[in-house]
Formats: sequence, C-alpha cells, structure tokens
Amino acid sequence: MTATDTEVFPRAGALPYLIVGRARSAIDWYRQVFGARLAGDPVVLEDGRIGHAELVFPTGMVYLAEEFPEMGLSAPEAGATSVSLMLPVDDTDAVLTKARDAGGTVERWIAESHGHRNATLLDPFGHRWLLVGPLTGRRQDAAAGTGR
Repeated sequence: MTATDTEVFPRAGALPYLIVGRARSAIDWYRQVFGARLAGDPVVLEDGRIGHAELVFPTGMVYLAEEFPEMGLSAPEAGATSVSLMLPVDDTDAVLTKARDAGGTVERWIAESHGHRNATLLDPFGHRWLLVGPLTGRRQDAAAGTGR
C-alpha cells in the first residue's frame, strides 16, 4: 500500500503480543504469508521456548511468544479467539490465497465494503486476521468462497 493508502488506518493504541503453540513455525508462517520480518533474533530460553520475538509488518509491529501455561499464557483454541488483528495489505486476494495455501482457514471470503476489499482468516496458530486492502471493483467467485 502507498503511504496515502495506509494513512486511512489509525495507529494502534496497543501493541499485539501473540501467544502461539509453535513459535518457530508461526514466525516462518507470518514471514512467508504476510511478508513480516524479524527485528533482531528471538529470545530463546533455556528450555528451548521462544520467550519473545518481534515481527515487523509494513504497517506496524507484533510481538510473539511461545505458550507459558505456568504463567497463564496459552494460545487460542480453535474457534475460541477473542481478538481480530486488522492487517492492511496491498492485495487482499493474493494474501488471502497465500494464507489459505499455507494452511490458513478462510472465515469470510473477500468482499468490498466500507471502502476496502477485505477478508477474514484464521492462521494455523488460532489467531484471526482481518485483511484490508484497496477496492478493486472485482466480483468474488462464489466457488472460491468455500474456505479452505
């Protein structure tokens, strides 16, 4: 997205800190699908768990850590996530297809509404993402909207 496109999105009031069951796999998935990059090396604890990682997205940053049930930190369970992460993208269709092909599950296929082309997906780690991109005027193929 251009600087002008991203200006329509407010700055985050809080920095998301995702808890995942397989941090290394999650980092790879977010890099492959969303184009995120690591800001430095993850903090790896003595027991091998990733205690902290920072992922840079084109419009912001997300922190990530392995599950720590002893501290009450668990990844979301299937169908039980309480937070959606809005991610501005240049091409909603391309990112959604890449996410689905990489194991994500489409919750709501692409629609053009509220001035954006958007879709909702669950990543393989239980987090819900609302992809928001520029309008294209293209109609969505109903057959493609069957999810995964």
